[in-house]
Amino acid sequence: MSVDLRVEGVEKGFPGGAAGAGRLVLGGVSFTAPAGSILCVLGPSGCGKTTLLRIIAGLETPDRGRVMIGDRVVAGPAPEIGYITQEPTLLPWRTVLGNVELGLEFAGVPREKRRAAALQHLELVELAGFDGYHPKQISGGMKQKVALARSLAVEPRVLLLDEPFAALDAQTRNALQEVLLHVLERTRTTVVFVTHNVDEAVFLGDAVVCMTAQPTRVGKFVEVNVPRPRDRTGPELNALRKDLLAFLAEERLKARLAGQENSQLPPPPAAARSVGMFDGSRVQ
Repeated sequence: MSVDLRVEGVEKGFPGGAAGAGRLVLGGVSFTAPAGSILCVLGPSGCGKTTLLRIIAGLETPDRGRVMIGDRVVAGPAPEIGYITQEPTLLPWRTVLGNVELGLEFAGVPREKRRAAALQHLELVELAGFDGYHPKQISGGMKQKVALARSLAVEPRVLLLDEPFAALDAQTRNALQEVLLHVLERTRTTVVFVTHNVDEAVFLGDAVVCMTAQPTRVGKFVEVNVPRPRDRTGPELNALRKDLLAFLAEERLKARLAGQENSQLPPPPAAARSVGMFDGSRVQ
């Protein structure tokens, strides 16, 4: 199977860490995603999952390492990479159809062609008949469906999703997971899906990448060899869920102990604190 996405030794740091030395967030993250697969990313809160997605999307530059889509190194935003955040970020003055057309409009697609494509993708996400509504007239779950349709309408090679269902109730979340799987079965888009929800990861993912506490690396890689449709409460997913929860609990403990150690360090001199916060020096 061909590989659509390669993340190779990605490091990223920010100024302002302990003793003014800077803070290494991503400490050498590497993984691959085969074409058409769903790769779910789990990790302790604050470990840098969103930073990693932004680097894959070309919105931030890694200090070291690289990201490749096919045979191209990601050096900035590109139409072949879609990105959906927790908030659907719809334009309130545009209709549902107008929002889905937006990316195609930016790409210079003629009006009739982009309208046909937008209507097709609204039908794909089960929103046929809602094209004339405005965002304030639809529910939160429907807004995320619009965001999904908008991203897929431009036919990205890789789609990044940053906890897109986190703010939804459990019933709506489960329904949208089913919609997402149905859509991806049709489009065969490669997906990187960040979530804090272990149930969501094992239900959606072909594989799950578990991140460590900072400096973040891949601590565990689990293939979900369970055929679809999957039973959310079946023994196979329950066994995977137990394994992943144990790993995450261990990483949370490591992060807590590391935080206690850092809190015992003496404060740096004022000058050192100033340099660490404002000079933007590269973290080693």
